[in-house]
Amino acid sequence: MKFGFPFLQRFAHTGLMGLLGALLLGGCASGVRIDTTYTSENQDSRAQFLVLHYTVGNFESSLATLTKPSNRAVSSHYLVRDDPVVTYRLVDENRRAWHAGPSFWGGYSNLNASSIGIEIVNAGPVVGADGTTRYTPFSQAQINEVVALCKEIVARHQIRPDRIIGHSDIAPGRKQDPGPLFPWKRLADEGLIAWPDAAMVAAKRPLYEFQLPDAKWFQGKLSDHGYNTSHSGEWDALTRDSLISFQMKYRPAKYDGRPDAEIAALLDVVNAPQGMVLSKAMDLSKPYTSRW
Repeated sequence: MKFGFPFLQRFAHTGLMGLLGALLLGGCASGVRIDTTYTSENQDSRAQFLVLHYTVGNFESSLATLTKPSNRAVSSHYLVRDDPVVTYRLVDENRRAWHAGPSFWGGYSNLNASSIGIEIVNAGPVVGADGTTRYTPFSQAQINEVVALCKEIVARHQIRPDRIIGHSDIAPGRKQDPGPLFPWKRLADEGLIAWPDAAMVAAKRPLYEFQLPDAKWFQGKLSDHGYNTSHSGEWDALTRDSLISFQMKYRPAKYDGRPDAEIAALLDVVNAPQGMVLSKAMDLSKPYTSRW
């Protein structure tokens, strides 16, 4: 490039050299060379928990709530539609979704940072014309989809059976989902979670029919199982809420938050050595093929 005046020639030369230098420096600053020759064996997935929810709404309202900005911003990694049954990924598994809120399970709190959340489109509790509250059933096709999705996630992240939980487990009283109609026993039959040994429960029940333990015993057993319950020795609200969450999962026919011999036997067994049984072990050596 030629300019009619010497100072313009010097300016052009200086400007071009400065631009070239800036580009080179910029490239060095942003282009860190990463050597991946070595990989540590001391690691695991950031996802340690799998939390199941229902949406309390139809698909359209659920999708809007989980994807659009709002004063109460919430999200989940997956949304399982009811009709037609379709699974939508809303947040990448490597990123944090805002689905758990204030939460606790087994010594861990604030589970958003260490969990994957699945929202299931379901109306939840509905008050009928007679004033009775009834929970909305899940379709078989939708549950089949949820089971398949859970298996894929567990295979990818090696999530332990005792860390596949409901929102009601990690926030008793504040949350009731996925509710008493969610078939946790189906997940047990599929080898995803362990289930209380029925023979042990039957053997222990007569002991508690003879004499029921006090509130502090129930609080200790609920805490040992994973709940962030009270240790007051009184039948306070948090203890009853935790008991309701436990009943919804393991004895959904009756979830009144009241202690009885069957629930005492169940709590004893879920905390006993060999009390929880896996009906079949998932073959994690052959990861399930992801649909994404």
